[in-house]
Amino acid sequence: MSQEPPQHGGDPGTQGSGGWAPRDPSAAASAASAADTQHPNGAEAPKGRTKRPKRPKRTGWRRAIPTWRMTLGGVLLLALLLVGGFIAGYQLIDIPAANASATAQSNVYLYEDGTVIARDGETNRENIPLRRVPRPVQHAVLAAEDRDFYSEDAIDVQATLRAGWNTVTGKGRQGGSTITQQYVKNYYLGQEQTLVRKAKEFFISIKLDREQSKDEILEGYLNTSYFGRNAYGIQAASHAYYGKDVEDLGPGEGAYLASLLNAPSSYDVVAHPENKKAALARWDYVLDGMVEHHWLTEADRDAMTFPVPGKPKPATALSGQRGYIVHAVEDYLTTNKIIDEDTLDTGGYRITTTLQKKKQDALVEAVEENVLSKTSDDREADRNVRAGGASVDPANGHVVALYGGIDYTRQFVNNATRRDYQVGSTFKPFVLAAALANGSTTQKDRPITPNTRYDGDNERTVQAATGPTDYSPANEDDVDYGSITVREATDKSVNAVYAQMAQDVGPDEVKDTAIALGIPQNTPDLTASPSIALGPATASVLDMASAYATLADHGRQRTHTLVSKISKNTVALDLPTRNTRRAIPREAADTTTSVLRSVVDGGTGTAALAAGRPAAGKTGTAEEDKAAWFAGYTPDLATVIAVMGQDPKTGIQKPLYGALGLARMNGGGAPAQTWAAYTRAALEGSEVQGFDLQADEGPEEPDPDESAEGEDTEDDDTEEAGNTRERRNREDDSERQDSDTDEPGTGETRQERDGTNRTRAPSEASPAAGTPRTATPADAPTRTPRLQEPAALRPHHEPPDDRPEEPADHPGDRPADERNRGGQDLHGPTRP
Repeated sequence: MSQEPPQHGGDPGTQGSGGWAPRDPSAAASAASAADTQHPNGAEAPKGRTKRPKRPKRTGWRRAIPTWRMTLGGVLLLALLLVGGFIAGYQLIDIPAANASATAQSNVYLYEDGTVIARDGETNRENIPLRRVPRPVQHAVLAAEDRDFYSEDAIDVQATLRAGWNTVTGKGRQGGSTITQQYVKNYYLGQEQTLVRKAKEFFISIKLDREQSKDEILEGYLNTSYFGRNAYGIQAASHAYYGKDVEDLGPGEGAYLASLLNAPSSYDVVAHPENKKAALARWDYVLDGMVEHHWLTEADRDAMTFPVPGKPKPATALSGQRGYIVHAVEDYLTTNKIIDEDTLDTGGYRITTTLQKKKQDALVEAVEENVLSKTSDDREADRNVRAGGASVDPANGHVVALYGGIDYTRQFVNNATRRDYQVGSTFKPFVLAAALANGSTTQKDRPITPNTRYDGDNERTVQAATGPTDYSPANEDDVDYGSITVREATDKSVNAVYAQMAQDVGPDEVKDTAIALGIPQNTPDLTASPSIALGPATASVLDMASAYATLADHGRQRTHTLVSKISKNTVALDLPTRNTRRAIPREAADTTTSVLRSVVDGGTGTAALAAGRPAAGKTGTAEEDKAAWFAGYTPDLATVIAVMGQDPKTGIQKPLYGALGLARMNGGGAPAQTWAAYTRAALEGSEVQGFDLQADEGPEEPDPDESAEGEDTEDDDTEEAGNTRERRNREDDSERQDSDTDEPGTGETRQERDGTNRTRAPSEASPAAGTPRTATPADAPTRTPRLQEPAALRPHHEPPDDRPEEPADHPGDRPADERNRGGQDLHGPTRP
């Protein structure tokens, strides 16, 4: 039997098991379905699950493209990181303390009128409040740097990201930061371009914007920004480019300073004229921005011309007189405990002095014309020449001019305030004032007045109440003057007379009177002995000017001052109360002035007449001619000039013989000439004031040479008196009258008369060191003074002033004599 192969018909998938086609199609479908759910091992597949087809694998370039799931996950992760980083950064980064360079300021020293004298410190910055910056200047800065500053947030995110990206990619520094960000960088951070600094700047700016107002941030930005020319802050920039305070800037000048913020060095059209085109373009950009924001009108913009800044000034902050003034002011502030040195060194103080620019310039010019211009490199003595000067207003004690030396950067010792040169015969008026104030008498009980006669012979021994002392001072050029009045002795600066007068008054009283007039109590060599009259004390030029100002103001004393105001960040510091007090009675002061007027009119100080003003003064020469002085005053200005000798290398004091081409240096020469030139210029344009004096000249006394009466010595029959009379008879009267103790080459010396060759005695000073001739209170007791009532109980003899006493510098402070006008006044010097 044969078998046939199976017959196939239709599609293979429609055939049943065993190759037979099913009789019922639905049954076939069911069978197929059952087969699909059959587990391979014969078990029935779980119900409800279907087998998913496998995802095809990504091949080729499609593998480099992230799927949407990857992209979404990355974005979410980045967002989480940014939010977390922001929260962490905001929490971790606090607003730090300001950096040292941002807070460093210079102290600013000003003339009385507000003109800048000097700035000390390495950083040229003066912080000022925003209210001092004119609105147009503020708007110019906003137009240049951040026009939407007041309406925007602290951060410009787009500009910050761009700057950060450019920093990372090495494209250099990029701008675009807000003013807040720039202020944070200047004040709290630094100028380094790093991502860490950028991150800190970001968070600090946000916090700062929450804690400070926009005005406070703008103020800080203006005070910390660098404008070039070593100027930090808008105020320093205003002075560096235009030489004036920021309040005085115009819109055009403010726009130029705002332009500099973008490129300080490049846009300085004076230092870099080749960049003027770029600077003008930036200036136009600023002005156009001001017009766009309605901060400037079109008409004003069109009428504006470019304000060319001044030339850069060399960085010599303390050169010339500046250094002397700065350190004199610092000494005044610290000595009077207004501020301590360490606090002052922190900077930022604005110090208004009492100095007046016109008078300061006049004093400098007078010294240069009458002293410095006369020096020569060919003369050895001229290298030792130093000069000092000080001028005080008697009405208020203000120091209005100060000359410290040729240049602080070359000679740092201040010749106006140093206390190491003898004042010489400029001290003699204090002796006369003491005699008049205390009602002193001579050894024969004759009242001491300008007309009182003394023996003026050379090397006359000073007489005490107990007998002769061992002090016999020499006159200038050893001249014997014989019987001479106090006025004449002052004109000729006769040492013998004033040494005896100091003994008659009492050296202690002389010392107390000098202190009451204004000489510091701790002045070196201010010793109570007869030699005090000849000026061995080493008061400063400024000390002497203050004391002479007391005489100029009729005996009313005010402690001199160099400072009228000091403040920091607009907060003023308290200055000490300065009271006016009566140092000596007016009659004593005015009588002294009357005598000193004679010195100028016909004595050793006639060179002072060139001032063209009524003047009183006294010349002086230190021991061995190491210094020459002229101290004088008009009714409205007291000034002292000194020329000193000092070796520039060793600092040792040197005689001035041959200096300025003169055989001898004396107070009536260069010092008096300088005084006259200064006084004439300083008072130019002011009304000429005459002296209003209430003086008591005293009765005239006959000349004993003519009347055969005895002169004021202890015993006329002593050997010394006989020798004195014999010497006087040998001299020619005309030679005595023409002698001038302060002028070189006048008067016939004893060597010339006697043919001897003795060494000349020290001029107008105490004997040289090592010569034990000066009497001390121990070895030469003073005459016992006459019994007097206490000053407060004595009748008031001082003629009343024709004008009221000057009020004190502070309300409620008045002189003691004014408060006691209905009772007794003080007589004699006020002891400290």
